[in-house]
Amino acid sequence: MSTHVQKPGWVTVNVLNRFVAWMTRRGISVWGSRVLAVRGRKSGQWRTTPVNLLPLDARQYLVAPRGHVQWTHNMRAAGGGELHLGKRVETFTATEVADDDKAPILRAYLKRWKAEVGVFFNGVGPDSPDDELRRIAPDHPVFEITVTS
Repeated sequence: MSTHVQKPGWVTVNVLNRFVAWMTRRGISVWGSRVLAVRGRKSGQWRTTPVNLLPLDARQYLVAPRGHVQWTHNMRAAGGGELHLGKRVETFTATEVADDDKAPILRAYLKRWKAEVGVFFNGVGPDSPDDELRRIAPDHPVFEITVTS
């Protein structure tokens, strides 16, 4: 498994993520944003972070553009979590998508959010060939989510 991680900068952590989370907590989705809540794998405490929920072919996905970050490790351990949009809370289970199956999901994700996250994909974009998307797939965890509530 890849250990690829791109840590967010100060502006992302202290301004952008807080703003998107603030809007999302008030029920305003910014291009599909949700607040992901997942139990910490060591502490058992709820951890939250803003994410982009990708609907694709009647399924929903969470993609980690920055790589194998804390929420992805926690998701693997917990097997699911909650997505918050305002007062609406959806409980879900998560299944990690195999690297070989990620290309169409990464392409759709980049089509929608390239301006926001494209820098984390090392020059690969929505119009890149499938082999390029497969090359970067191990660096970007993808989870298919199934809403249970």
